[in-house]
Amino acid sequence: MGVDIQGKLRLALGSVKDHATIGKAIILHNHDGKGFSDIEIAVVRATGHDYGPIDDKYMHEILFLVTNSPGSISFLAERISRRLVKTRDRLVALKTLLLIHRLLRGGNRYFEQQLRNAHVSGHLQLSTRWFITNSDPSVCFLHKYAAYLEERMGWVINQAGKLEPVMSTFEEKSMDMVFRKLPRCQGFIDKVLKSSTFDFLPSDNLIQAAMINTLKESFQVYMAFSEGVAALVNMFFDLARPARSLACEILKRASTQSQELHHLYEKCKRFIENKNLEYPSVQIITVEHVLALEQCLGCTSTSSYWRPMSSKIGPTPSILNCLTRLTDKGGEKDEQKGDDSMPSTLFSCTLETKISKVWVVFEDEEFNKPGLFSGTVSDLPVHHQSTSGIVVNGGEITTTCNLNPFAT
Repeated sequence: MGVDIQGKLRLALGSVKDHATIGKAIILHNHDGKGFSDIEIAVVRATGHDYGPIDDKYMHEILFLVTNSPGSISFLAERISRRLVKTRDRLVALKTLLLIHRLLRGGNRYFEQQLRNAHVSGHLQLSTRWFITNSDPSVCFLHKYAAYLEERMGWVINQAGKLEPVMSTFEEKSMDMVFRKLPRCQGFIDKVLKSSTFDFLPSDNLIQAAMINTLKESFQVYMAFSEGVAALVNMFFDLARPARSLACEILKRASTQSQELHHLYEKCKRFIENKNLEYPSVQIITVEHVLALEQCLGCTSTSSYWRPMSSKIGPTPSILNCLTRLTDKGGEKDEQKGDDSMPSTLFSCTLETKISKVWVVFEDEEFNKPGLFSGTVSDLPVHHQSTSGIVVNGGEITTTCNLNPFAT
């Protein structure tokens, strides 16, 4: 009973504050006549103290007023920032952040660019540091959502309607574009993973609305992330050694992120009440893939931040074991018989083994003559067992050993 009374008092006091702010804006409107005060009134009404979500009509009203009032975007940014800084109400702060997010997604390219410029210049602030972090999950989510929007400000909706990171002219013309875009995608995905919460999503409409917008954007960024990983793997064997080391670090991080993102989407399917969300199929980058690359190319690393997600993962598999798993067509059938919820790995559908019927020429003289050796690879001396090639006896292929699990 006490909680209900406290909630009613909060709503009553908040309503009084909102009416007072609107009254001041109306008085200013009568004095200046510029129409900027209408923008402030719309902001206050959109971010009221009630529990309801942001009404679309207020967002459309703000966009209409800004479009027809030149130079009003900086005023809008200042009023939104003032609303966020002055309030000590968690709901009002969350609604203000939601309004910023909706404006970024709903405005045209010029409006989006101007709003981003206002953030860079300091007119639009997203900080929630005055809310003391405690055990309240809603306050924790508020801080994480603000951090996500800080990252989101560095992204732009292109003409195709997809998110892409803001790049300088030099970066856009750079040859190592994959090394610039892929880490940006990974930073974005990290913010998505950190801002996710499932403590009371079914009962909080505002947090659900924020999560839905975040998920929609993460779907787009994941597609760019997946394309970047594929491009990195394709160019991996053509890179210089320092670039290979950097690529290994990126792929390690991608391995952990792909697993975490898969688990996040599976949870959201159960908790988020929105049937319009089209979840992508996350392709898992396994630990074996990255370790095979490291062993195959000598790309060793002592990075401490990368750890396998599962504690059940045993010792480092050999390269040949990785090759067997990646190229075994029967393994695909076994996977299909298992858990259908787990997606296929990123490279499992593109790898195949090709056998060439040419003679192998070894460095030692004793193996240069055809037909001299009729055994198997295990019968060879140790220094020949590691050689990649084919042993032929009478025109029949005895065995083959390919140490590159990603090459055809």
